[in-house]
Amino acid sequence: MYNQYMRITVKVKPNASRESVEIKDNIYIVTLKAPPVEGRANEALIELLSEYFKKARSKIDIVSGHKSKIKVVEIKD
Repeated sequence: MYNQYMRITVKVKPNASRESVEIKDNIYIVTLKAPPVEGRANEALIELLSEYFKKARSKIDIVSGHKSKIKVVEIKD
């Protein structure tokens, strides 16, 4: 048996007044209340995506773009 996963491209918009997840042109646009300081926005991103996809936080990893607004996120099955 092997692990299945999906990779998505995410554009993060930190410091927003509300949080949301939208899809536009196969890119997930995620607005977050958290600021892009000390990894807080990345933690908030994982939390919001875990709720959106109904997966445990441990199943979601940021593969690339840790310090960028454009990120590649891996979601394990």
